[in-house]
Parts: sequence; C-alpha cells; structure tokens
Amino acid sequence: MGKKLFMAQKRGETRAVCLGIGMIICSALIFFLLGVTVLPKYIRSVWTEETKCTLVQAIFKERANCIHKSNTKPESIIKYPCLEVLVISNFSEDVFMLYHTEESSEGNSKCTYIPECKENYTEVEMHLQEIQGNFNKSSSFTCYFDPKGRQKSIILVRKFGPLKMVSYFFWPTSMFTVGLSVVIIVKISQYFAMASVQANRASN
Repeated sequence: MGKKLFMAQKRGETRAVCLGIGMIICSALIFFLLGVTVLPKYIRSVWTEETKCTLVQAIFKERANCIHKSNTKPESIIKYPCLEVLVISNFSEDVFMLYHTEESSEGNSKCTYIPECKENYTEVEMHLQEIQGNFNKSSSFTCYFDPKGRQKSIILVRKFGPLKMVSYFFWPTSMFTVGLSVVIIVKISQYFAMASVQANRASN
C-alpha cells in the first residue's frame, strides 16, 4: 500500500513539474512574440506628453482606398470617407493634424481615423459621422504630443503607452510566476521528503 502511494505521489510530482515547465515555456514564447511585435512599437512611440487639445475643424475629405478581404470573395478595393481632424494644443498656437493612434498615420497620413474596411459604405460613413459629431460636441479633450518635436502631429489615444504595455505583459508574467512557483514548491517538497527518509534511516 505504501509503495503504491509513493508511486502515485511521484507521478503527481512529475506531472506538476511538467505543467510548471510547460507554463514557463509558453510564457517565454509569449514574451518573445511581444518583444518582436509590441515592444518595438512602444519604444518608437514618441507621443508621451499629455495635454489639452481644442478642435479647429473636423471635416470629410476625398474618399480613401482600402483592401477588403473576404473568405467567400476575392480581395477588392473599396472606398471609405476620410475624416480629417485639426486641433490646437495648450503648448502651441500651431494647428496640428490629429490621429487616432500611433499607427493611424502609417495607414493613411491624410485621415485622422481609419475605419474597419467593410463593403457597406453607408455603414462606415454613419460610423465616421458619429465620430465627427463627438468631436464637435466636446471641442476640448485630452491628447498626446511629442515633447521633443520629432513628430508634428498629435494623437488621441496611446495604443502603446505604459498602461497598455502592463496589460500586454500581465498574463505571460503571471503564467511564468505560477509555473516557476509550481516547480519550486515540488522541488522543495521532494527535498524535505528525501531529508525525512534519510533521517529515518539514520535513526534506525
């Protein structure tokens, strides 16, 4: 009976160690993926200072192209309305182009917000008109700028700010911590079990 219990305990410890190592490996892979995708964008993000922006105008310009991808249809180039938002800020009287996030200017430097590419143009247009109305209702709002002046534009939302980075790295960090804790606890348990066996042999 004691031998069966001992073997069951050993199998349980082996599974626990494998689980812990698996969690550590998975978290390391996630850290690697975040390190080559998200982290460089955080490092390149220069819009670090918060300020207050005042709306100058929010108008629609010419339509812009986007590539619509579908599982049932081949790729097609469709149009979406280009919303341009110009603002002034507390730190300067110059007029700046406002972008939604750090990546918006990469998609189209003429448009403040790049909507999801959909075949239904009316739906996209209504969505952008709603955004335009929100800007017109609240003429003053929080925004972010480059304090060193490397970027002459301003963004509305920091997609790669410190809080976002904490949220990106929270789960892999938690997984790594739990996996390492499991391995350490099992190893400590095995150490004390071995020490107990050796003490019993010495007393006998």
